[in-house]
Amino acid sequence: MTQSPYADLHNHTTASDGDFSPGQLVLAAKDAGVSVLGVTDHDTLDGLEQALEAGRRHNIEVVPGVEVSVRFKRPFFTGTLHLLCYFPQGLLKDTEFRESFSRTLEKGRGPALVIQRVHEINRCFGPEGDTPLLEKELTMEEINRLSARASRRHFAMALNQNHGMVDPSRVNRIIGNQSPAYLPSGIGLGMVKPFIAKFPMLAVLAHPAAGSFPGKGHYKEVLPPLEIVEQLLPGFLDAGVQGLEINYPGHVPRHRKILNAWAQEHGLVATGGSDCHDAKDRPLGVEGISKQAFQRFQAMIPPFNA
Repeated sequence: MTQSPYADLHNHTTASDGDFSPGQLVLAAKDAGVSVLGVTDHDTLDGLEQALEAGRRHNIEVVPGVEVSVRFKRPFFTGTLHLLCYFPQGLLKDTEFRESFSRTLEKGRGPALVIQRVHEINRCFGPEGDTPLLEKELTMEEINRLSARASRRHFAMALNQNHGMVDPSRVNRIIGNQSPAYLPSGIGLGMVKPFIAKFPMLAVLAHPAAGSFPGKGHYKEVLPPLEIVEQLLPGFLDAGVQGLEINYPGHVPRHRKILNAWAQEHGLVATGGSDCHDAKDRPLGVEGISKQAFQRFQAMIPPFNA
């Protein structure tokens, strides 16, 4: 049996699109033998206080963070990439931080975006749409039943469960980046830069090579290939990114070698995590970093002086 990493720094709870509550995620880390747990829900801070409290009860060090959705609409790429932003626990008590978060980063998702996406899917693929692939219209109600913070995963689940779409390629045709109905989630990189600069945090480019994963897999999702990420990398560096997620289930050895070279060239700290969403398809404890690597990572997070 493969030994679990010392620190697993990329995981999700029910606060965004994970199956585990914050407390359950901490218990899963304990059961897996993980000592340090990164809790990084999509564009929300909602599960962090519960996770930190559970970590104190079960002697698991919880690193608070958030996975920020950053959208692009370029001639060579339309879609979303992610930043893992880690920060000191005390920052959660800072009113200015929470208000600034609400004004900026939370706008990357939410009900308004879901409404727009449902409308576009029906316009393009509904019974009366340009390319009718659905026998009945997709509704907000069926998305809201799955999550109050719906992601692409929840749209895929709704299409599978309620519209009989079992073929992943057919689902991807409707919700993938190349779909005419696709609307990227997230905020522009220009909004992220001042946020990173203002508050004590470490910004890490999440799963840069997952879009180049060969073959099918839960970790590939709908992300651009590594060549596209390389074109966008200077913008991320300018925005204040100081880390690179290298140890990731969807990164094959040759891509990890490239990413390690990027990290060395640009002086980026190497991180890793499982991107846990559930117990079966995307479990906790399958990726992460060593204790020594975690100490380097931890030293990069600025202190918070209240």
